[in-house]
Amino acid sequence: MSGRQLGVVDYGSGNLRSVVKALEAAGAAPRLITSAGEMESVDALVVPGVGAFEQCAANLRASGLWEPVREWAAGGRPYLGICLGYQLLFESSEESPGVEGLGVLKGRVRRFEGGGLKVPHMGWNTLSNQRGPLFAGFEGPVAMYFVHSFYPVPEDASLVCATCDYGVDFAAGVSFGALHAVQFHPEKSQTAGLALLRNFLSTL
Repeated sequence: MSGRQLGVVDYGSGNLRSVVKALEAAGAAPRLITSAGEMESVDALVVPGVGAFEQCAANLRASGLWEPVREWAAGGRPYLGICLGYQLLFESSEESPGVEGLGVLKGRVRRFEGGGLKVPHMGWNTLSNQRGPLFAGFEGPVAMYFVHSFYPVPEDASLVCATCDYGVDFAAGVSFGALHAVQFHPEKSQTAGLALLRNFLSTL
């Protein structure tokens, strides 16, 4: 990171303790961001999120961070979204009809149909088609930990940096310049998750 300051956005919808601990284990010294003004002192943002799309969007708006986070991500500044921090980048979600996402990326979030599989998709699953800076040094299949019932469908398939199969082959992550986001939880994915976080830090 070479002295770059990392901020973790705290808007009441994230598994912050485990995310912060994982980032510390990966070599960062993150600070919590609760207001737009605090974003001025950091060089990169991590946006976690657990729960419902609508509630996360409402919390982010109530915190006053909605527009600053949108501008940050859309402006090409270093960003790592985790779970809802990934889904919120898109325009909308089937989970919350009528609720707008940040709209930084074109596409929508869809619900798993099930088809005999349990929803939510919970537990370890193997990634495919990994590419880009988040997966530097990864060789062969790697498993990450997932907990979700919805998955983004990017309009631009070239943004996808990893896929995963759960009844449907879905976009497990995207990378676009300095913007990266994943559906799985690197903070719960042990050695592989820490390696991915280190890779993100190495881009700063």
